[in-house]
Amino acid sequence: MSLMRLAYASEATFEAQPVDKGVEPHVARILMTSRLHNGQSELVGGLYYGNGQFFQYLEGEEGEVLKTYRRIQNDRRHRNIITLIEEPLEGRTFSSWSMKYVPLSKDVHQFLENHGLENFNPASFSARQCEEMIELIRNSRHDQKLSHQEDASNGGKAEIPKAFSSSLRAGLIIAALGLLGALIYAGSLL
Repeated sequence: MSLMRLAYASEATFEAQPVDKGVEPHVARILMTSRLHNGQSELVGGLYYGNGQFFQYLEGEEGEVLKTYRRIQNDRRHRNIITLIEEPLEGRTFSSWSMKYVPLSKDVHQFLENHGLENFNPASFSARQCEEMIELIRNSRHDQKLSHQEDASNGGKAEIPKAFSSSLRAGLIIAALGLLGALIYAGSLL
């Protein structure tokens, strides 16, 4: 299995919407899909969105990285996609992230300031700036969660969305208990 890494820049085709829960809604949908696909494909990496621009870094098995990149290139939410880095990789560097998302943070502001950049425009990054951006994402202690933000009525704890309604959960538990009972009965007949 040969590993590779790939970074690209693109422009968003959507008009950014107000952010009430911490992540722009279109970006949140991209992240949810990425985390699902990347987890199944054992891809890792990070994403930054700002100023209507995306910077994404992927690493993993070469075939999976290229398949994912082709899907991104055909995604109508991206235009003017530019490959910034595409090369073999000795070992993984983002081992625990299927797709880390770094929100607008002091780190990114500092990165822009250090390079005298007024706006986030990754298509114009030098090779060194791409590597710094990857390192910034890798080392960021921030990962914007896609669940609801902390809420004072919740004692300051993040609310965890429920995947199933209580009646569906009850039905699944009853079905599981019935199946377990049937297996125990069938085992006793042997």
